[in-house]
Amino acid sequence: MGQRVSVVDRAEAAAAVARPPVVVVEALPQLAARLRREGDAGHFMGAVLVAKGDKVLFREAYGLANHETGQPLALDARFRLASISKQFTAAAVLKLQDEGKLHVDDAVCKWIQPCPEAWAPLKLGHLMSHTSGIPDIMAQAQWGLIRVTPRTKQELTNASASYGLSFPPGSKIRYNNAGFNLLTQVVEKASGKPFETYLQDAFFTPLGMTNTGSDADGQAGDLVMGYANFPGGLTAQPDANVSVVVGAGALYSTLDDLLIWNRALHNGRVLSDASYARMITDHSPPDQPDEQGRPHRSWGYGVFVNSLGDRVQPAFSERQIYHTGSWAGFRNIVTHEPVSDTTVVVLGNNYHQREQVFLISQQAMAEALGHPFPQAGLE
Repeated sequence: MGQRVSVVDRAEAAAAVARPPVVVVEALPQLAARLRREGDAGHFMGAVLVAKGDKVLFREAYGLANHETGQPLALDARFRLASISKQFTAAAVLKLQDEGKLHVDDAVCKWIQPCPEAWAPLKLGHLMSHTSGIPDIMAQAQWGLIRVTPRTKQELTNASASYGLSFPPGSKIRYNNAGFNLLTQVVEKASGKPFETYLQDAFFTPLGMTNTGSDADGQAGDLVMGYANFPGGLTAQPDANVSVVVGAGALYSTLDDLLIWNRALHNGRVLSDASYARMITDHSPPDQPDEQGRPHRSWGYGVFVNSLGDRVQPAFSERQIYHTGSWAGFRNIVTHEPVSDTTVVVLGNNYHQREQVFLISQQAMAEALGHPFPQAGLE
């Protein structure tokens, strides 16, 4: 995965991450031409950044932040991250491990009390690796009502505690938002701070991520509007209610803040080498089958690892550490190739741009790495 440097203190971490000026950069001509066509045709709405190390190779935004007001997307527009938020929650737990305040092998019942008897075998690592067996929030009864009803962290915990486990912990993988919601209460108890405050103090402030935070209370304001393609046309999705995904999808950020985060996370300025290695290790069961006929991906803590370039034509093989995000009219991906220290951020404010966002990310990565420019994605 490339060489990493030792952990430095917070002041050094902030100074070590250079912040480039936020201006349009189009040093990847094939990507620039493709995005200009797609943006002009209305086939892509969002923002894209590509960087090798701290050198930005591409930064541009396409379309509108709000179609109702006509506000254009700015280069520093703040997008809802959706499930890309999970890596921050996982990193918070691992940071607390580095601080000696908990361990990922701790029993969940050490930190969540009262604790259902069914949760006795659960460890914190199961929550971060989607192997807990706790039913996801989207599988809970009355999900349609839950989706639009603000909830506290304790209410989310109580709801999850009312269900039994779907499988023995560690025996299967099921993508799970509920586990990351539970981890917010673990972070609060171990740190003695509100979850959002701990993220701010441990990551956002020392790294200079001034446009990143949580909108779990619905008070962030000045965020890009998300949209979806419905039969009646492009439709705004204003009711995000990310309180129900407080640890799994409530954060917002910008292109350049995410570049700062990726460079810090993947180059030793956030976690110890041991904790980072645990984060990107595959925690899926040995007999985990391929997913939807695709090659196996490693299920880390809040991130995946896979050769995403195998899913485009022409293909390329470099392993990437990544996560996608989709919620309330947004479709995103952030991916990092560690050997060359290349980061690609694609933030889209149209939920139905899944294939577009993925292909753009791999076209960007391929051109940055000097590979032939992919022309299409594979099903």
